[in-house]
Amino acid sequence: MSRSPLNFLQLLQLADSAIPIGATAHSFGIETLVAENLLTVDGLESFLHDYLAETGLVDAIFCRAAFRASSELLPALNRHLSALRPASESRKASLALGRRFGQLAAALCDWEAAPECHLVLAFGLVAARLEFDVDETVLACLQQSVMALVSACQRLLPLGQIRAAQLLWAVKPAIVAVMERSRALQPADATSFTPLLDLASMRHPSLDVRLFIS
Repeated sequence: MSRSPLNFLQLLQLADSAIPIGATAHSFGIETLVAENLLTVDGLESFLHDYLAETGLVDAIFCRAAFRASSELLPALNRHLSALRPASESRKASLALGRRFGQLAAALCDWEAAPECHLVLAFGLVAARLEFDVDETVLACLQQSVMALVSACQRLLPLGQIRAAQLLWAVKPAIVAVMERSRALQPADATSFTPLLDLASMRHPSLDVRLFIS
């Protein structure tokens, strides 16, 4: 699909990790991992690669599916993705961010808000309506997720700006690999095994001090 300069700029804005939907209030379990000394700066690159291989692939599959889906199929996709999010805090966070993303897109584009759904589904739906390229949409969605995680780590770990930028640069080939792998997969193929992160999300409400909602 041919992409106009305006189309490119719109995608950049929607993929910005600082987009005002409240993502900076969520760590998706990372805060617990740091508090319990299970995640350090030295282990962060490996963690991000593992995250992309599991959660990232699921997100890519469902973002791509939402891009191509009719509005009638969205509720089923949303229920399916919810079933793959066993941790209540992370599941609710994803749904809240998806709702706000849809509301923001509606305000920016002067259209009716998309049905409430998980963030990656909302991203795919909005991108399709704006006629973005589907592969670029998946890449942007994954990039946004990783940037949000690294941003959370900067507030939880002794992670400076240069090191954070190096990490984001280093995982870009993995982001591309996940996007390419998602081309041949459907939601029915999606599986994720992330017990450490899921349990960390479940334990998050019991932390004595919390910086993040999730």
